Amino acid sequence: MALYSEKVMDHFRNPRNVGEIPDADGIGEVGNARCGDIMKIYLKIKDGIIEDVKFNTFGCGSAIASSSMATELIKGKPLSQALELTNKAVAEALDGLPAHKMHCSVLAEEAIRAAIKDYYDKNGIEYDKSLFPEPDEDEELHED
Repeated sequence: MALYSEKVMDHFRNPRNVGEIPDADGIGEVGNARCGDIMKIYLKIKDGIIEDVKFNTFGCGSAIASSSMATELIKGKPLSQALELTNKAVAEALDGLPAHKMHCSVLAEEAIRAAIKDYYDKNGIEYDKSLFPEPDEDEELHED
């Protein structure tokens, strides 16, 4: 059995939505201290809908594939739906990730949340703070 699904390999070899949005409405950057992966997600938002999303990821193939798939899953969606995206949904959309690579899908979920929070903060939009828990130092390591 192959370690990675065809979808993971496709999104790694042909990532969607790579790049940055210079005038992004929200930017989220997260990293994993243990493996060194860094994800940065840029959102362009109009009337509560994610019109465009781009990412830059420094990391392994699973991190790149997770970023790519996550952007595909939220593009064109309302912010409320993007906030519901879980790392498990990202992994499922990729037809699975090896257990030791699940932290990559967690980073994608966290980067999206950070970008939405940035948008809310920049625009003075009220939000439920429980949707954006502050990670403590142990959580940032994404212990497996």
